[in-house]
Amino acid sequence: MPKKITPFLMFEGRAQEAIDFYLKVFDDAEVISVVRYGPGEPGPEGSIQLAHLRVCGQEFLCNDSYVSHAFTFTPSLSLFVECESEEEIDRLYPVLSEQGGAMMPLGQYGFSAKFAWVADRFGVSWQLNLP
Repeated sequence: MPKKITPFLMFEGRAQEAIDFYLKVFDDAEVISVVRYGPGEPGPEGSIQLAHLRVCGQEFLCNDSYVSHAFTFTPSLSLFVECESEEEIDRLYPVLSEQGGAMMPLGQYGFSAKFAWVADRFGVSWQLNLP
């Protein structure tokens, strides 16, 4: 059996920008550790080889891939956020969807009090739910 499953977000040169963004968006977000590429290593010097962060109690790993890929994030895998209040979901929706987009705009869809499904500026999908 696996010991643990941790979401891993792969960016192409924007990992630090994404980490800084998530630290601003979520009050309890924190960086646990960061390892950067050094001189002579495969990635651009100073870019993120591996970062470990915690957002809303969930641990994540992320990095800057030094290999260009023909793919990016897909909405078929999203981060589901249980909001504690209407004020919280109303705050998160515009911040996370800015420079990204809404697949399901903030509204009432019958399965919760308020819901939205957005992609952030990095292409990461978030489902925001107010039960």
